[in-house]
Amino acid sequence: MTRHHDIWMIGDIQGCCHALEDLLKHPDLSADRNRELWFAGDIVNRGPRSLETVRHIMGMRKKAVTVLGNHDLNLLAVAAGVRKPGKSDTIADILKAPDADEIITWLRHRPLAHYAHGHLLVHAGVLAKWDVDKTLALAGEVEAALRSPNWKRTLEKMYGNEPTDWRDDLGNNKRLRVIINALTRIRMCNKKGHMEFSYKNAPDDSTNGDLIPWFDVANRATVDHTIVFGHWSTLGLMIRPDAICLDTGCVWGGKLTALRLHDHKLVQVSCKQAQKP
Repeated sequence: MTRHHDIWMIGDIQGCCHALEDLLKHPDLSADRNRELWFAGDIVNRGPRSLETVRHIMGMRKKAVTVLGNHDLNLLAVAAGVRKPGKSDTIADILKAPDADEIITWLRHRPLAHYAHGHLLVHAGVLAKWDVDKTLALAGEVEAALRSPNWKRTLEKMYGNEPTDWRDDLGNNKRLRVIINALTRIRMCNKKGHMEFSYKNAPDDSTNGDLIPWFDVANRATVDHTIVFGHWSTLGLMIRPDAICLDTGCVWGGKLTALRLHDHKLVQVSCKQAQKP
């Protein structure tokens, strides 16, 4: 296993391969030959070089851990023919690439959650009811479905905001949807811990009303671990003992962020080919 001294955790790239290349050339990262990189999902889409980004990370093999984000799942859904590309999608180059099948297969085999050294890596967040073992087990259910011969059928059932809360007796389709929504889409919850998807800005007591960030829901079962996530560019860089957000809006003209796991050494590079919000 890679020592925790050698792990760098990286926020949402979203096809900004130039920023990824700049980040990996930074002296603090390039000097570490044994480094392992944890990518917090959304490695593709919206930015200009999604194909090069995914190929770059695939080439790292076991030196990279990549959890799936909502934009990565969107690519899988479009590839499966269950969703049409959106106007702002920039994944056509992947779908037309000669190695498209290999890329899609590789993505289907990425985890939705990864745990090591007291840190749980997910794209968006976790429900308050779930401890680390439960989160990993439920992520494993989705992972098994995406890796199965019927993976396209799984993606057909993925979209929708309901149910907003977890119950152990949920039927298969609702069950998978809640898991995917929590791990790849969650930002805010009501005080009962139920997911609410319409609010996408930074947390603000004056506008949220009864909504609170998922990581501040009372009695969260993962509070004694560090949850590392992206997905929330309006929240931006947040480093707490129990929660770390690494999405610093690279694709929107912000920065691409890397944080070393053991000492929170911070490295950021500017995005030079940003999209307009």
